[in-house]
Amino acid sequence: MVSDVARGLHLASWLLFILLTKLASLLARPISDFLKESELSMYHKEKSIQIRSSASALYNNLSVLRIAPRSLTYFTVVHANVVNMVSASWDGLNFSHRQLQSKEGNIAASSSLIMQASWCVLPSRELLVLTSQKGIQMYESDGSIMVYWHALDIPETPTAQAVFARGIAAVRENYICVGVSSGSVLVFDVPSKGSNIMLSEVLDEHRESITDMASECSGSLECIADLVTADDSGILCVWKSGEDFQLLNKIPGFDVCCSSVKLWKGTVVAGYGTGQIRLYEAVTGIVHAEINAHARWIYSLDIAPFSGLLLSGAEDSLVRVWHLTLIPETNSVEIEHLYSECVTDTQVCGAKFCDGDGYAFAVTGYDLSEIIRYTQA
Repeated sequence: MVSDVARGLHLASWLLFILLTKLASLLARPISDFLKESELSMYHKEKSIQIRSSASALYNNLSVLRIAPRSLTYFTVVHANVVNMVSASWDGLNFSHRQLQSKEGNIAASSSLIMQASWCVLPSRELLVLTSQKGIQMYESDGSIMVYWHALDIPETPTAQAVFARGIAAVRENYICVGVSSGSVLVFDVPSKGSNIMLSEVLDEHRESITDMASECSGSLECIADLVTADDSGILCVWKSGEDFQLLNKIPGFDVCCSSVKLWKGTVVAGYGTGQIRLYEAVTGIVHAEINAHARWIYSLDIAPFSGLLLSGAEDSLVRVWHLTLIPETNSVEIEHLYSECVTDTQVCGAKFCDGDGYAFAVTGYDLSEIIRYTQA
């Protein structure tokens, strides 16, 4: 009897010791950790959205447009010479599908491959921009009417250099910028309505094919830089927009492809073929951070501008969520990993937040005929 009591007391003291140790470790942690865990403990998978044809293996192969007045979200995914467009109601009950084909001017359809589809949100209007091997198509946001076509300069005799357009960004009040395989960036001046869209400038700083570009997504007017462009060699060019775009900085790439890039509160966030993510101060090019984010090629980055959440997707089947924090005292940016999701047996080629806070995100994968959605638990 005495030995049983002694064993019971020993067990109770051991459990109390474990409890006190755990409590001490919790109390030693900063309050911000508890806040982050309560706000972002986990994302859970929602019902997927089926699309009519599977996603091609292209960088940034997903675009999302939130239509708050109508409680709708639009999604686009590229397959060969077709863009799958889905309109989804927020209650998840209603879906409508549309397919847009590659075109060449007035020709009804073309076999030229589409390289990217992305919505460009300007203060006065929203346009859906498609880039292909032949040119650039601009549609009304619902894909119903093509309002502009720009043909690329195709050499009469075939060359080893492929010709295509890729990389799309809306900049400030009235500009849409599109990259091309020669390294040029085409700047289009877009009126508040109508189809009188004009090519206003060509930026010729890159020597390799443009891979991606991004405008300042925070909406801050204090940031000097408002556009960053990336190319196949990893070079990043930082621009200030205006009647004449001004080159502010050129960040070397060391011959490693930069496949996806974002610009947030004066910070360039770049994803590379090595699986690394680097954070640069846009104007000076100072490196804030460099992390080995993925084991394989990064295909997509996105930022939720209101919360500072960063989303990355790569060939390693992983989608990761990070948190960016500005440190005004040191004029630096810190990055912290918050969450990972493995999309089993899937080469992730598109990952986008569905809102400005990062409450939900969507993912596409090569040869996958669905858009996978996640929301915070």
